[in-house]
Amino acid sequence: MSDSQPTLFSRRDGPMVHILARNWWLVLLRGIAAILFGVLALAWPGATLLTLVILYGAYALADGVLSLIAAASHRGALVPRWWLIVAGLLGIAAGLFTLLWPGVTALILITFIGIWALVRGISEIIEAIRLRKQIENEWFLILAGLLSAVFGLAVLVAPGAGALALIWVIGIYAIAFGILLVAFSLRLRKLAS
Repeated sequence: MSDSQPTLFSRRDGPMVHILARNWWLVLLRGIAAILFGVLALAWPGATLLTLVILYGAYALADGVLSLIAAASHRGALVPRWWLIVAGLLGIAAGLFTLLWPGVTALILITFIGIWALVRGISEIIEAIRLRKQIENEWFLILAGLLSAVFGLAVLVAPGAGALALIWVIGIYAIAFGILLVAFSLRLRKLAS
């Protein structure tokens, strides 16, 4: 198949993998933000729910803004632009909600975190499926998506978990998710050069 013939995996600007590779740094920033959030959550395991709310709010807000930047920075997204916008707006909403109303109950916060992680995981899996024929080792993104989706489902199934246990689970999840995104971004950076 020639490069001039449009395919499922191409856009006006070229193959989607090249578009994603040009914006590898956005994936890297998302990974770093997740790792920082996870480390901070684990460093303060005895902190109050208010600290968790503030840490989560800052992370979700940063992830949402980066998703919107990703949607605006290129026309040929791996997933539909509207999906990146929805994921970005949900992240910003989650961040603002938790930062503006820090006294939110643990059950509402846990449910919100679970829904957000599930939506984010589905988005990552869709991107990986669409990318699988254009790049090797797309499994980093698949694992990141699966980890996020499983985490989201687990949180939604058992929202009554203790705050301290939830902090540890969230911290470990965020670090693992961040490491996978950083590894994927470094793979994309190699493609960009």
